[in-house]
Amino acid sequence: MRCPFCGWAESKVIDSRAAEEGNSIRRRRECLTCVRRFTTYEVVEQVPLMVIKKDGRRVVFERNKLLTGLIKAFEKRPISIDTIESIADRIEKEIRNSLEREIPTQTIGELVMRNLRECDQVAYVRFASVYRQFADINNFMQELESLMKLTKKETTKSEES
Repeated sequence: MRCPFCGWAESKVIDSRAAEEGNSIRRRRECLTCVRRFTTYEVVEQVPLMVIKKDGRRVVFERNKLLTGLIKAFEKRPISIDTIESIADRIEKEIRNSLEREIPTQTIGELVMRNLRECDQVAYVRFASVYRQFADINNFMQELESLMKLTKKETTKSEES
């Protein structure tokens, strides 16, 4: 590791500890020439996750696109950015844990729909209207009726418990 101050290629590690919830290692180093200290981070290199678009194109998965879609769905809703980021983290983790290197956009969309349905029904309907590309009001009403039936089933189950 080159010293950022003098450019010398050798340094010694003074301290190492986990950082970013164990996803990286923070190392304090000392240059063997100028004796100045600096910090480096070591992270596991992840294999890029590819998304298969509807037209067959393959693009690199971008968490920011997922986060942007979630933010749009939750616009003007009483949901904190921390909750939105948590949902994005949960979806990304589930995608990466599938061990698939290529994942269809439909799979990602269904994961988003499931998480939105559990969190906020208005955000769910907003996202569904774009994701499912409702052609007319009848398609929209069918989705609402499906959501209402599911909500009734969940309410009935919780009352029985």
